Amino acid sequence: MSWITTPLTEELLRGALELERTGQGVQPHRLPARARAQGDGQVAMAEAQPSGVRLVFRTRATAVELDALRTKPAYEGAPPRPDGLYDLLIDGEPAGQSPVDGGNVVLTDLTTGSTDFRPGPVGTVRFTGLPERDKRVEIWLPHNEMTLLVALRTDAPVEPVPAGDRRVWLHHGSSISQGSDAASPTTTWPALAARLGGVDLINLGLSGSALLDPFTARAMRDTPADLVSVKIGINLVNHDMMRLRAFTAAVHGFLDTLREGHPTTPLLVVSPLLCPMHENTPGPSAFDFSQIGEGRLRFQAAGDPAETAAGKLTLRVVRDELARIVRERGADDPHLHYLDGRELYGEADHAELPLPDDLHPDAATHRRVGERFAHLAFGKGGPFGE
Repeated sequence: MSWITTPLTEELLRGALELERTGQGVQPHRLPARARAQGDGQVAMAEAQPSGVRLVFRTRATAVELDALRTKPAYEGAPPRPDGLYDLLIDGEPAGQSPVDGGNVVLTDLTTGSTDFRPGPVGTVRFTGLPERDKRVEIWLPHNEMTLLVALRTDAPVEPVPAGDRRVWLHHGSSISQGSDAASPTTTWPALAARLGGVDLINLGLSGSALLDPFTARAMRDTPADLVSVKIGINLVNHDMMRLRAFTAAVHGFLDTLREGHPTTPLLVVSPLLCPMHENTPGPSAFDFSQIGEGRLRFQAAGDPAETAAGKLTLRVVRDELARIVRERGADDPHLHYLDGRELYGEADHAELPLPDDLHPDAATHRRVGERFAHLAFGKGGPFGE
């Protein structure tokens, strides 16, 4: 077989805000360099995990190879994290799925916070037997592993697909929006909702880092988009990040910054999904180490419900305040909307599909949330409806 190697350029990638060229390859970033410089290690790890980032091109190729170097997180004493997957779509339909071999591992000891970096080799993802016709090919990168792209090879030439064929939806949220515990990159709830809504996704779901950071707001302000949503609350509670007074001001500041770049764009504020342990109990969230010996990773609420009187945040407090803020701002901003996260995942859903670790939804719940969001946001009468 005669291979054609195609340079990995911005024209072939969707969902990334910036590409960094290194000595080994191309690193997709979901935040620009200025924003990354103002964040911490958690932000750096999360934004380099390319949730929603995909290669998009047209080709008659019947075989595609992608060399990539993954960096996979692992936790001492906890069950192994599932391998990241590469999802192949042909003309919008699922056509294959594969992990990559090799790669680095970052092993974290949850009891001490120490990490051990274990380097590994570049691996290769292969898709063969593709139909021999002109087609749109998408390769969605893993949502849960840092990914460095090294080389793209095909057995026929490729050409970029010009952007602009769909509305662009820019979304920001927590690890749930990034896709924690989803089955694959095209089955995170934002990816599912985007497909059902017929839009191009830019996913700024940042694990542990939906904290109303000004650098994230500025990155969103400066990113062209037709639709914008922000899912606010769970990280602020489980980090015990701020009190109600600071939260209110931070929400206003975040929305003000978004409106500087998107003054009339439909803007949807989404409050947290149901999470029983934090509905009435403040953060922080803590690891339940009693479960580690049984090979399970679970969380528990470590705050005191009595402290809500002093301004500590719970999910109920967050939802009430977000609803009030959007209602009052909406008097002067008709394109601002609010969605209660319990309409996506509420008490009845929790009874049927409980959160496996008491904090993050499983694959079935991602599908349910994505379908409901598509109906409520992109459906007739929804804030993102055409």
